[in-house]
Amino acid sequence: MTTIKLGQQVQNFILKDQNDQDFSLEEYQGKKLLLSFHPLAFTKVCAEQMQSLEANLDAFQELNTVAVGVSIDHVPAKLAWAKKLGISNTRLLCDFWPHGKLAQDLGIFREKNGFSQRANIILDENQKVIFVKTYPLSQLPDIDEILQFLKG
Repeated sequence: MTTIKLGQQVQNFILKDQNDQDFSLEEYQGKKLLLSFHPLAFTKVCAEQMQSLEANLDAFQELNTVAVGVSIDHVPAKLAWAKKLGISNTRLLCDFWPHGKLAQDLGIFREKNGFSQRANIILDENQKVIFVKTYPLSQLPDIDEILQFLKG
């Protein structure tokens, strides 16, 4: 399995968010998209990662970017977790079934663990990859690095 590369086009996908609403990639044509993959809900580093997306919502909007969290957790778990974390504006996507399919398609699924790498993937306004970085599972991704990249 090879991690998706810069310049590759990401095919449309539809995932449910924590509110059981469809999230379709094609709806975000014309905006940049940060897919912030985290292994599992209800874990410390993952919580901090998702809270950093919520805390920087205004900055993302100013940069014409939609930031979403993605993991293999199912809708009820994501909803409970979002409520616990106080996340109300950031969509947390459920790559639940088929199990981890988006992560697999992007080459960041950890087969031996059954969840994705911790990763940030940024798509441009035409759904082409412009940034890919994976992180050790125990490392919180640097949100400032992402914001600086988006600012160009």
